[in-house]
Amino acid sequence: MEFARNWLDQSPYISTLGVVANTLTKEDAIFELPFNENNCNPGGVLHGGVAASLSVIGAHAVARATLGADAKTLHTVGFQINYLAAAINEAVYADIKLLRRGKELCFFNVEVKTTEGKPIASASIAVRGRFGKDQPQLASCIGDNGEIDPGPMGARIGMNSFIGNRGIKAELMKEGRSRLVMPWQDNNADVEGIHEGAALALFDTTGAMAAWAQTGPGMYKASTPAIQAQVLAPPPKGDLVAYSQVTQRDEEIFWCDVELAGAEDQKVYMRGTVIYRIVM
Repeated sequence: MEFARNWLDQSPYISTLGVVANTLTKEDAIFELPFNENNCNPGGVLHGGVAASLSVIGAHAVARATLGADAKTLHTVGFQINYLAAAINEAVYADIKLLRRGKELCFFNVEVKTTEGKPIASASIAVRGRFGKDQPQLASCIGDNGEIDPGPMGARIGMNSFIGNRGIKAELMKEGRSRLVMPWQDNNADVEGIHEGAALALFDTTGAMAAWAQTGPGMYKASTPAIQAQVLAPPPKGDLVAYSQVTQRDEEIFWCDVELAGAEDQKVYMRGTVIYRIVM
């Protein structure tokens, strides 16, 4: 339990969000996130990256509690979250349950709700303890040609409190493609590198911006219904870059493939799909 508690206390990103561990055991936990405008989109709507962060923080804490300090470094090998409703100007909590523990893997179900019990998001998460294994050999990302064109929406990204506080900037938003960067900074940090939750926020936003890069700006209603991601290795201590492209569109639904890499080494640390919805 000390391994889990120390991680929660020492992670700057967890502290920045304001996550509170109400209960924590080797089988389950309840984590609370008080309302904070810095975690929101305009209008006090909780950012999807924050709900994703709360889910993985809870799952990792229970995984650390049950696997113990011998697990050493942990990362999320499989992550699926469905967004069910919006939390507006209100606190939320995550109910984390361990479904099964293997030798290295722990499988979780996480339900995020408002304090009044309204379902906000539902996540399925698999966390792996590396138990001292060497860093894997990572593939290089596909990337793009390096073109700089943030388009008419690029400059607006930083106006969002949560995204602006992450330092995320758009370098490319064009023809269904996007490239966003997030710098290494203390409030994005975990104990050893960039926190997976901050990386998921970059992942989510890059996929969303690919969809917007196809439609162009407008007074549309938009949201992320789901994210599917795999963390191939813990994000490094350094700047991150994420690339996305719309691979399929069915009217208002966009499937946006995303690769997240180290800005310096261009190795893929996270990959998957953001499903985004823009109602025109």
